Amino acid sequence: MTSLMDPRTPTIVQPRRSQDRALPLIDAPVAGQRDLRPGLSGLSSDALRDWFSQRGEPSYRARQLVDQLWSGRAVSFAEMRTLPAGVRAALDAEFRLDTVADTAVRPADEGLTEKALHILDDGRTIESVLMRYPARGLRRERATICISSQAGCAVGCPFCATGELGFWRDLSTAEIVDQVRFWSRRLAADGRRVTNVVFMGMGEPLLNAETVLEAAAALSDPQRFGLGARHITISTSGVLPGIERLSALAPQYTLAVSLHAARAGLRDVLVPLNRRWPAEEVVEAATRYADATGRRVTYEYVMIAGINDTPDDAAQTAALLRGRLAHVNLIPMNPVAHTPWQPSDAGRIEAFAGVLRAVGLHTTVRRNRGIEIGAACGQLAAELAAQPTPAAVARRREILVERSAAALRDAPAQARATAVPDATAAVISR
Repeated sequence: MTSLMDPRTPTIVQPRRSQDRALPLIDAPVAGQRDLRPGLSGLSSDALRDWFSQRGEPSYRARQLVDQLWSGRAVSFAEMRTLPAGVRAALDAEFRLDTVADTAVRPADEGLTEKALHILDDGRTIESVLMRYPARGLRRERATICISSQAGCAVGCPFCATGELGFWRDLSTAEIVDQVRFWSRRLAADGRRVTNVVFMGMGEPLLNAETVLEAAAALSDPQRFGLGARHITISTSGVLPGIERLSALAPQYTLAVSLHAARAGLRDVLVPLNRRWPAEEVVEAATRYADATGRRVTYEYVMIAGINDTPDDAAQTAALLRGRLAHVNLIPMNPVAHTPWQPSDAGRIEAFAGVLRAVGLHTTVRRNRGIEIGAACGQLAAELAAQPTPAAVARRREILVERSAAALRDAPAQARATAVPDATAAVISR
């Protein structure tokens, strides 16, 4: 598993066979069997036009292909009947139409949530999730897709199942957008469409920043997938150079920062990148993004009972974010086998939210979806990965207990509950 001390050290985990017959059986790829053709969806419209031009084909052929690729239901080149047979054969020889074709799906929440396990051509597994939100009042029906940007993750947040898998590799542009295309075809069969995409699946998006930005551009390009930029969210656990890159480009994407703690010592444990890019610097950079775009930054905060849900945590989070263009999402932790922690109870979460709201911060409490199918990122892939030994799990739990206890014990007294009124901080103590 990824070291808690050094989030930059990747661990390669070999897949194993699953006992769950609802999932595919995965074997490591055999030498020479990988499909080295690039994914077609990773090419820009200009690149496609050049490809047709080089073969003496009229320019409108590129438009026909783009229509089939991004809005059609074709799952093979043979089904693209608007293109000549020779063109279809040439495309099939040079490109893959789908880079995540081998997929298993699990439903939950009475069909409102579905999780996909995608197998890539090198045998690595990634996950994506469809979350349906029925129309309510004046709010229209939504279909949000949560997608992965890396196979595995090197950050190593201890409450995240992906962190236990270790880091395998970055995804390509096609491998990212093909997750959305997969769900788009599935929704189209029901007469529905994708309304939102969030980069909150496996991996740290801003450690694969250029590719993630290419994928987001493809998804928001009116000539390709055509999803509005404001319907795309890019998350980060605090990769400062990536946030600065976004600020320089000033797109209209929503930036989501995985905060999880305002106290330095505790965030060092919960988000190991904090040792390189501290929360205060990350929040300042995110504020610059908000200033450049006019877009409110979302701060994700996983609520862990007795760890980061104390009155001091609420007060210091309020102090860190007060006065900024920010929205806070409080999320009960998804239970993960390798941690000793449990989610905060509803009363404690609401009290925490009350402290934030008292200083003017927009705050929502998010309900977890798909717990029965392991819809937290990395849980389904972990079922197919080599599991650590019981001794290794026990040692990991022991380390987490020791470090979280030390972080709670060593919090500087002068930083406790001084930045918000005492009456506000007292709300959470009840």
